[in-house]
Amino acid sequence: MEPNFFTIQQISEMTGLTAHTLRYYEKIGLLYGIHRDTNGYRQYSESDISWIHFLLRLRVTGMKVSDMKQFSDLRSQGEATISGRRELLETHQRNVLAQINELKNNLKMIDEKIETYKWMEGQD
Repeated sequence: MEPNFFTIQQISEMTGLTAHTLRYYEKIGLLYGIHRDTNGYRQYSESDISWIHFLLRLRVTGMKVSDMKQFSDLRSQGEATISGRRELLETHQRNVLAQINELKNNLKMIDEKIETYKWMEGQD
């Protein structure tokens, strides 16, 4: 059974990334080993799609492109880098948790201000 391949336009629609961004990710090494057809057009596999979705999660949670690149480089080196990849993700996890705590604190302050305004409105 032949694997399913997708064009850059299809991947763009699936991921929300522009074709330009996908090409850029390939150029800087976030995406590598993208198959090409006989005409040289990119053909993305299911595995490529999964990797792109993971990269999107890292980006959305605030990971810097340089850290994503470091993770991608380690990934391309195989199983010997599993510990390094885990350590990078643990660092990122700590950063995300710190962001969540900061957002919770900010939300608490907003909630308090809303309650103050509700109380003030009731004083008229």
